[in-house]
Amino acid sequence: MEQPLELVLRFCAAWSDLDLDHLISFFTEDAVYHNMPLEPVTGVEAIRATISGFTGGVDKVVFEVLHAAAAGEVVLTERVDHFHLPGRVISLPVMGTFEVAGGSIRAWRDYFDMNQFMSQMAPSS
Repeated sequence: MEQPLELVLRFCAAWSDLDLDHLISFFTEDAVYHNMPLEPVTGVEAIRATISGFTGGVDKVVFEVLHAAAAGEVVLTERVDHFHLPGRVISLPVMGTFEVAGGSIRAWRDYFDMNQFMSQMAPSS
């Protein structure tokens, strides 16, 4: 069976295709996804809706993994997530925690500064 670190790195790499069905296939049915500035969501359909919501209008997403470490079924990532929109790229430093069970992600928590994201979303003058 694939090691948790390998699974999470493969998940991060899969973002570059922005194939929602493929991304959702990494999760257990009852997985929890929590972007720390927001409320957590539970279940693959809620995770699908959340991901769809923040990738609408995005041409491409690249998770640049700077560092990753695993202890048992827990994987920590230090990343810069790059959101390619028409005419600009938003780059967001993120710390992520993944809990893996049975070869799938059962929990994903991302920690980042929402103000840093929103300031890059504002139209440039």
